[in-house]
Amino acid sequence: MMPSTSQAGTDSPSGFRFRYRWLTPGDVNGFFALTIDNLALLAGMSAILIGIFHLPVSLVIGRMLPGSALGVLVGDLAYSALAFRLARRERSSEVCAMPLGIDTPSMFGLCFGVIGPIWLLTNDADRTLAISSAVIAVMGVVKVVAAFFGEIVRRSLPRTAMLSALSAVAIALISFFSMQKIIAEPVGGMVALGIVLSTLIGGRRLPFRTPAMVAAVALGTASWALAQMLGTSTRTPLYSETGLHWLLPAPTFLWFDGLAGALPYLPLAIPFALATLIGGIDNTESAAAAGDKYATRDILLVEGAATFVAAMFGGVMQNTPYIGHPAYKRMGCHAGYTVATALFIGLGAFVGVVGLLLSWLPESVLVPILVFVGLELSTQAFRETDREHLAAIAIAFIPAIAQLVLLHWKSLLDALHVSAEGLPPAQQTSYRALTLLANGFILTSMLWSTLVIDIIDRRRNRILVVSLLAAALTLIGGIHSPYADGRLFFPEATLPRSTYLLASGYVLFGAVTWAIDRFDRSSIRPSASR
Repeated sequence: MMPSTSQAGTDSPSGFRFRYRWLTPGDVNGFFALTIDNLALLAGMSAILIGIFHLPVSLVIGRMLPGSALGVLVGDLAYSALAFRLARRERSSEVCAMPLGIDTPSMFGLCFGVIGPIWLLTNDADRTLAISSAVIAVMGVVKVVAAFFGEIVRRSLPRTAMLSALSAVAIALISFFSMQKIIAEPVGGMVALGIVLSTLIGGRRLPFRTPAMVAAVALGTASWALAQMLGTSTRTPLYSETGLHWLLPAPTFLWFDGLAGALPYLPLAIPFALATLIGGIDNTESAAAAGDKYATRDILLVEGAATFVAAMFGGVMQNTPYIGHPAYKRMGCHAGYTVATALFIGLGAFVGVVGLLLSWLPESVLVPILVFVGLELSTQAFRETDREHLAAIAIAFIPAIAQLVLLHWKSLLDALHVSAEGLPPAQQTSYRALTLLANGFILTSMLWSTLVIDIIDRRRNRILVVSLLAAALTLIGGIHSPYADGRLFFPEATLPRSTYLLASGYVLFGAVTWAIDRFDRSSIRPSASR
């Protein structure tokens, strides 16, 4: 007997046939959440490249967007296949597929640090596409190679450290920027946010079993449209609607021609690739905490392969597993939502549906789901962490907040056409310190969280090892890079004095904490006496 459209399974040794319920009502919510998440990022990419750098609409919507969307198609289908395999192995119908989409931090970094500058330098559409996609291809290769070492890194780091970094990113960046967009255009955004929080956080049910994200987008958009009619909202479309079209997806070798031109941009791009590697390890741990134990190497290989495939078809954005797996599992998602998202985003970009939506839907209605994902991830970090380790979560927020403040500093300076060197001396010192604290913030959060956990647990030898690792990473720019673009480098005499002082500080931190623990004979931790 063939499995139905919503079930798939294999015969067990006992003769009973296991069926994985991969398509359920919960997947409808998940589909809208993941699809809208990706649409919001594709909208952000389009807004930056078209609205700020003035790239041609035909280049962004007709070539870059479909190629980037193809990476979502490949990656989400592959993660769906992994969910089927895990469900059969564990004989569980509650397996939720890992969500995948466009990476958020690198979307901003690649637009402002790679694609936009290349266009301003060349003013050539083909050359801009060639170099930008070559950068993505190299990032894909780096991630595929690094995937074989992911499990080692995952096992060597405490779960709390990984969840802490996710929690910091979720609240300080994703939820914050989403709320900023909602407040800037509140009528539709607040309506959508109210629906999302009432249903997905508060557990309320909508009439007629309407999926939460369907209601959020529909009512939010209707409220925004009414506000426009009454003259209380003045949103300007990003670009005029281009209509439906069919673009036959075909690989291009433009990326190969752009490899030489991509070299100057790799010091910026490769750290973004490695950051998603660390994020993928975190996400695998987060999924395991929620009950779905995927192999870290499989998750990382898929994101690397999807990124490379996107580059072959003109994509200019890398893909990554999203940090919201527990939130999607809580919605009741299985594998249907990733299959549907893959087909809608991937095929929709090639026939023009995605372009039409991006030219019409207000961004403030799309981002409330990101607020929910941020809240859910932060909640998971506190829920899965022992009480005595809560300080490890708190300290992880500091580098993420620094990144948030730095982004606003940069935006303000750019708007005023002022360089950091043009600031008064006191502000220059503050800006340099902020840059050091923000660059490599995800890895910094994990290392600091690990150090706090090890101090609490009296693991002095690992404190010393982690401190020396942090010092070594500081000397190559893996964390605390002194450069505005956060690039990696080799230790040399021309480096700023602050880099060597920071590296020395980590060594001294490790030595002092090791010595204190070595000569303190008490066996009671401070938290244990409370």
